[in-house]
Amino acid sequence: MLENGAVFCGQVAGKFKETVCEVIFNTSMTGYVEMLSDPSNAGLGVVMTYPLIGNYGVCLEDMESDKLYPAALLVHELCDTPSNFRCEMTLEEFLIKHEIPCVTGLDNRAIVMNVRENGAMKAIVTDDISDKDALLNKIKSFELKNEYTGVNEVVSVDGVKVAFIDLGARKSFAKAFAQRGYAVTKFATLNADEILNGGFEGVVISNGVEDHDKFADMLPEIKKLMDNNMPIFAIGLGHQLVALANGGKVEKMLHGHRGCNYPVRFNDKDKTYITAHNHGFAVTEAPANADVLCVNVNDKTIEGLKYQDKPVMTVQFIPDTVKGPNTAFLFEDFKNLIKEGK
Repeated sequence: MLENGAVFCGQVAGKFKETVCEVIFNTSMTGYVEMLSDPSNAGLGVVMTYPLIGNYGVCLEDMESDKLYPAALLVHELCDTPSNFRCEMTLEEFLIKHEIPCVTGLDNRAIVMNVRENGAMKAIVTDDISDKDALLNKIKSFELKNEYTGVNEVVSVDGVKVAFIDLGARKSFAKAFAQRGYAVTKFATLNADEILNGGFEGVVISNGVEDHDKFADMLPEIKKLMDNNMPIFAIGLGHQLVALANGGKVEKMLHGHRGCNYPVRFNDKDKTYITAHNHGFAVTEAPANADVLCVNVNDKTIEGLKYQDKPVMTVQFIPDTVKGPNTAFLFEDFKNLIKEGK
């Protein structure tokens, strides 16, 4: 049941438990294992817009963390006969193992239309709707929080030395930097003095659950790094935090961008790239000291910023981690930014 009172019925798949969440929709046709194990999806009830999910099963090698994060998976049809040589278990078995409730048989088109028209909403997944008032009270009391806690660890030791501030990134993202000649050290929090005195050549601020209040103390730390001309590459939530630290404006979107098919146009390259997104907030007003690097073709929202006279660039989308005619060039752009800042 959504917070506006709309009720959608389906069947339980796997282990059921009543759960309150924020309902969003994801437009990806594949990548459900990566999505489910992405820390930035914590607390979300994910509606998959594609009607059939689970047709290639689960390959544990594809997991982006050690556990699953969404509060619930909501689909039209869950495939119970996957076909893939890499398959190790069905998606339902995977969800049972990690105790994530799943509801199938839903009219996912109707749910998506509801969210598109009314915005992302809180909801409850339950097997008893007899007392709607009580359910609505549970829904209203829910708050989406970033409860992710990163770890301090060295990912790689060879290359350009960067501090990777992990606010809830997929594990493949830090590895992508390592594979491109970066010496990556992960940090759970941002301490400007520790980084400035640690011999680091640059800082990466990752994406994560958009709980801006939790990271309010990080804003002056970001500003201190910038005042000391530390090269910064920020992604997703990091992009928003750098904007806030510099006087920009960040607002909640109607229904967010979540999926792997969003066109982003780079002003300096005069090219459009299809990109992956997972965010419900956007920078709606760029800081006075930043130029717009790229925009979303569909709704013209700001997708990237380049800061004036500072070696700092930020993007809202998730850069591609595989080589090809895609946004993987940003990894090299950051290296060039570091060289220019020396």
